[in-house]
Amino acid sequence: MTYLYDRILLTNDDGIDAPGLKILENIANKIAKEVWIVAPERDQSGTSQSISIHHPLRATKKQERHYAVSGTPADCVVMGVKQIMSNPPNLILSGVNRGGNLGIETIFSGTVGAAMTGCLLNIPSIALSQNFTDGQEICWETAYHHGPKILEDLSKRSWYQPQSCLNINFPDCPYDEVKSVEFTTQGIGYIEDVGAVKKTDTRQQPYYWLNFSRPIKPDNNETETQAINNKSIAITPLTFDRTHLSLLQKLKS
Repeated sequence: MTYLYDRILLTNDDGIDAPGLKILENIANKIAKEVWIVAPERDQSGTSQSISIHHPLRATKKQERHYAVSGTPADCVVMGVKQIMSNPPNLILSGVNRGGNLGIETIFSGTVGAAMTGCLLNIPSIALSQNFTDGQEICWETAYHHGPKILEDLSKRSWYQPQSCLNINFPDCPYDEVKSVEFTTQGIGYIEDVGAVKKTDTRQQPYYWLNFSRPIKPDNNETETQAINNKSIAITPLTFDRTHLSLLQKLKS
């Protein structure tokens, strides 16, 4: 059997036991001779690209080429590439995330943060996310069915450039209802606000839950959110530069 890649490193932000990671492992096994998993030992959603520099990390071997790390998704990428794998991977895949990573949400996402860390290490990296609707079954089969073909097609496009990664979002629909694959811009996404909900524990002390407000809404044409709303797969190239160019020109003038 001919494989597209010799070695692929997998990680996520939902934790090493998450169903999306098992989906990703099935996808990777179709295109790589060797698949390594280095993932957080627990859920690390919302940790962005944070690196643990104030406390040590531990890596626990679960089985052959499967490791759980006591840190963030970005930590897992660094540990996988710099310590655990004997040879660096040809590709890093992060996901498949439980929920979309669209627009502004990519700034907070540990899934995307892991892929961005791969950029920093100059390794081609891709984040993958499966959108879903609260209270409804997640269409994991959409990512499972379309993932291998998309990665195969991308491998033929020589897409990688330094300081870049790809963000792939699968729509919330059965795999046979997907209309197309679109190359998109980031756009705004669904996030409108972040709030802090106050609660009281059994000792009458306050504690707080932070949460995002994510109403489903339209976005501009050719954005990833608009593609997802139209039951299409969105692929967005991302980079580190977040300069607001029009504001920069205004300040200079």
